Amino acid sequence: MSNLAIPKNKRVIGQRELVALTAFMMSLQALAIDAMLPALDEMARELGVAEGNQRQLVVAVFLLSSGVGALLPGSFADRFGRRSVAMFCITSYALLSLVIALIHDFTLLLVIRALQGVLSAGLMVLPATIIRDRYEGDQMARLLSLVGAVFIVVPVLAPSLGQAVLTFAGWRWIFVVLAAMAGMAGFWAWKRLPETLDPLDRQMIELPVVMRNMTHALLNRSAIGYVLGTSLLIGAVFGYVNSSQQLIGEHFGMGTWFPIVFGGTAAMMVLSNLVNSRIVERFGARRVSHTGVLAFIAVSALQVLAAFRHDGDIVYFLPLMATNLALLGFLGANFGSIAMQPFAHIAGAASSIQSFFRTFGAAVVGLFIGQSYDGTARPFAIALLICSVLALLLVLYSEKGRLFRRLNAPAKPETKPGGVY
Repeated sequence: MSNLAIPKNKRVIGQRELVALTAFMMSLQALAIDAMLPALDEMARELGVAEGNQRQLVVAVFLLSSGVGALLPGSFADRFGRRSVAMFCITSYALLSLVIALIHDFTLLLVIRALQGVLSAGLMVLPATIIRDRYEGDQMARLLSLVGAVFIVVPVLAPSLGQAVLTFAGWRWIFVVLAAMAGMAGFWAWKRLPETLDPLDRQMIELPVVMRNMTHALLNRSAIGYVLGTSLLIGAVFGYVNSSQQLIGEHFGMGTWFPIVFGGTAAMMVLSNLVNSRIVERFGARRVSHTGVLAFIAVSALQVLAAFRHDGDIVYFLPLMATNLALLGFLGANFGSIAMQPFAHIAGAASSIQSFFRTFGAAVVGLFIGQSYDGTARPFAIALLICSVLALLLVLYSEKGRLFRRLNAPAKPETKPGGVY
């Protein structure tokens, strides 16, 4: 079923344009993280930052503040509408990017980056909310897969964008480019994005109501296993990202080939998301994702075997890692769609709390895995297996012990929490 409860307005947007617009909105967040990676050294020199690790705060502060900020926009979107909150987030992103381009103090830059992360966090939360307003079930999973496929490309290409800007101008122009791209997204959303919130589902902005909605969205049994399972699986991938330079560049001796090897494995997620978008409506999000998590466990077990028997041989590691990342494309969007399915009336709050736990949970897991690197692929391989097995157990909890079910009819809507107008 599609086009659920669309308020009457003059804007009509098709599936393809909706996917492109929401993916563009999400991509702004990825660009704010990865586009300045090639510029960190230049930023540090110009702003007088001597300590090597201190310059990484430009990225870390934005990530952390975005995670915390994810708790806010969903509830506001449930009260004031998706469109108005989206425009606020895009405008804040653009203006603060221009402010950062003018700053000459590193501490002030970090403060503005933190503020930018909080105020623009809705760009990660709202796309799933908007799609949940319009679509449900396997159709929602298909569209989230398409959004994910576009979004995943950005972190791979963003450093090249930053490097291209540095070829012709200084690091400040990277933020000017980000502001310009936000301006494009804002104009597009202003002209074409409809208000998808049903007026009957508007929520009051009162702390008890917000907390009740978020608690309801988080603790719902059919959702929580998928939310925490996603955190573990994405966290395992974050562990790969955190240790990839040491693992691929040093342990496997790829050296200058590291960016190509890393980008090649990451590209597998793009391909699998596109495949998932083609098959999920035919086979169902549950069947596809449950098969995917079982396959992930099997490949991770082979990864452990390879790490202990053929440690240091990239011929064994690389195909297995590429397969793990490809399988993630059959898990992320489908898990997210299943977790959002019960919350038609509080989609904003549900997306906020789920995004927060996915982001922070994955960051913590990834940090732990990255710090466990001991000069071999063994800790990472073991972590992959543990995370995937735990994810399966969490899914079994949400599914009450039964896998591969397909819900042919839409799930019964949840009882509306108090505070609904």
